[in-house]
Amino acid sequence: MPYSTCEKDWSNCTQKLFNHKKQKNMKRRFNPAKLAFLILIIGPLAIFVFGMVVMWLWNNALVPVLHVSTVTFWQALGILVLSKILFSSFSGGRGRDRHHSRLSWKERIWQKWDSMTPEEQEKFRQRWREHSWKNSGSEPSTGGEQVYPGA
Repeated sequence: MPYSTCEKDWSNCTQKLFNHKKQKNMKRRFNPAKLAFLILIIGPLAIFVFGMVVMWLWNNALVPVLHVSTVTFWQALGILVLSKILFSSFSGGRGRDRHHSRLSWKERIWQKWDSMTPEEQEKFRQRWREHSWKNSGSEPSTGGEQVYPGA
């Protein structure tokens, strides 16, 4: 009877289990030594490499083609920062939809559908039936077509 403690108060038991997993995952994410290594070693190295790449590309591609002047390393870093500001953001892909950005819109719809309870699904079906023909100016089809997901 290893599950006897959870049988009486199932919601409290599962809540404790999930909270324990969250705390364990939170501890795994923050590692000061790894963070220090990334900031002190990898950070400057990445800045140096990207600056050199921009400088090399500018001097070897744009100077012969467009006859612009050559740039130094510091000017290349300035161009890199300027292009980052103009054409991107500094969020690093950590927005609120980070996980959803990997899924197609169809996968997101089905994921939401799967997370609905049967009552919510039926309510959605009913609302879809009412809405699908209301604005089109025609009556709903009775040919057995099902225009809502999951049915």
